[in-house]
Amino acid sequence: MTQEALKENGKETEPDFNKVFKSKFYGVLRWHQLDVIWDAVKKEGDSGWYLYEVDGQVPDSLTSGKELNGFIDELDKELRTGHDEDYCGIVYTDDLKAPSFIKVFDPSNLGTSCSIGTTAPPPKWIISKLRPEKLSTIEKKPQFKKRWLGNLFSKK
Repeated sequence: MTQEALKENGKETEPDFNKVFKSKFYGVLRWHQLDVIWDAVKKEGDSGWYLYEVDGQVPDSLTSGKELNGFIDELDKELRTGHDEDYCGIVYTDDLKAPSFIKVFDPSNLGTSCSIGTTAPPPKWIISKLRPEKLSTIEKKPQFKKRWLGNLFSKK
């Protein structure tokens, strides 16, 4: 989806980053699948990728192939040591064979499966052919109304 320009009134336009960010992604479940993703990105290293650490500055320029390869190597080490499991499950991509947008979650901030009703944590890193836009990293806590029974036992 992100590799193809959209046609709008006969003009080619780049897809909206936020729309693509919220679109369908595929989970990279196994480490060998992640190796395939990294190889595909590295092969296209000089074709224009943005590296975005979500709680940092939005990049305004593309990353060089050499910098991209170094980043991927370091990130891969961090993921494999920080997520010491026999499965990956913390990387998501728009396409498993020809990725153009990759979300990588922080292994030390995954939340829990028991946190039903809370907002999922944002990814820590985005590797994208689309120019990133600022994503909010502030999680809004849901405001629950006090139940009448809770009011009965509250101290005044």
